[in-house]
Amino acid sequence: MSMQNAYASSGNGGQYPEDGGVPIRGLVRSGDGTPVPSAALTLIDVGGHQLGRAITQSDGRYALPTPGPGTYVLIAATGEHEPQAATLVVGDRPVDFDLLLAGNGGLAGTVRSADGSPIEGAMVVVTDVRGEVVGTGRTGAGGEYAFKDVVSGTYTLAVSAAAHRPVALPVEVVGNGQSRHDVHLPAGSRVRGTVRDEAGEPVGDARVTLVDAAGNVVAMMITGPDGEYAFTDLTGGQYTVIASGYPPVATALSLSGGGQDGHDLKLGYPDE
Repeated sequence: MSMQNAYASSGNGGQYPEDGGVPIRGLVRSGDGTPVPSAALTLIDVGGHQLGRAITQSDGRYALPTPGPGTYVLIAATGEHEPQAATLVVGDRPVDFDLLLAGNGGLAGTVRSADGSPIEGAMVVVTDVRGEVVGTGRTGAGGEYAFKDVVSGTYTLAVSAAAHRPVALPVEVVGNGQSRHDVHLPAGSRVRGTVRDEAGEPVGDARVTLVDAAGNVVAMMITGPDGEYAFTDLTGGQYTVIASGYPPVATALSLSGGGQDGHDLKLGYPDE
């Protein structure tokens, strides 16, 4: 919210509102000069107490009564514009004061893969500092995304797409202009398959563990009744897949981007 300190000019003549004393009145306009209807105006005193509220008419005009001479703060807000506040000094005559509401900054950009090609259909989500989702959408054919009417502030931009690793990054949106943030998604690898026994039947409740080349456990899951497992969003490199439930079985694999399907595992007991 922007704040301005100003001595409002006193108008000559005019009728006082029926429900109060000296009025504040004027016009609320957008940046291009058009009237802003249904904008909410709130009048508070220097102690922060609310004294009155009003909604602009279809022509953008408003009128608010005041208790009398004094210093007040007028706040104007609407979902499509940056909120504004002004300090007004009221005397014994009506005060004419117009407000200009700037449009929200907005957020836009392009999502591309590591090689620079645009990614169509990527999911883009914007959350505020409290974790609330304020915008969601998918990129177009050129990888572009855009969110209008996002008020200025700090947000988290999260982007995900098939065959790529998701990315989340902080972004700053400023008013009076669209903030641009292009995103590059690294390629993501995946591996999936089915755990089977010696007879070729799927093994449910088998523990499948993915270990990287350094011996660190990257992920673990339990197979369902169909014996299937899957690990996604992996970086390229050497891995080991370990299945246990019978005596454990370990097989090595190498990932270099894209996916590897059909990496099935067979569990069984050794012949006695």
